[in-house]
Amino acid sequence: MILFPVSEEKNKDLKKRMETLGIHESDIEERFIRSSGRGGQKVNKTSSCVYLKHLPTGIEVKWMTERSQGLNRFFARRELINRVAKRSGQMADDGVEIKKIRKQKSKRQRRAKQKYHQIDQ
Repeated sequence: MILFPVSEEKNKDLKKRMETLGIHESDIEERFIRSSGRGGQKVNKTSSCVYLKHLPTGIEVKWMTERSQGLNRFFARRELINRVAKRSGQMADDGVEIKKIRKQKSKRQRRAKQKYHQIDQ
């Protein structure tokens, strides 16, 4: 397994999720291309954008949000895993956690609105 410039825990989690879904590094075609958008000379000179293709399913991912190629490789793999999980019917853990946090925030906002609305009356 390739080690990415993130914490050891995140590397282990990525490897574990790939194993549970049956995704092997040999099944992934990886290319590096030049990013588009803002960044000026840095973007024009370096190939930090990562393109991944999962050969068995044909799912393609292109990731270029970070300036670092290593981080883009990590995030692209994580996105690929989420898409494979969604296609196979297994719910990705990240989506459940995000929905939970959004629900908590909406409850807080609703309570705050009610509190301030009662004060005004």
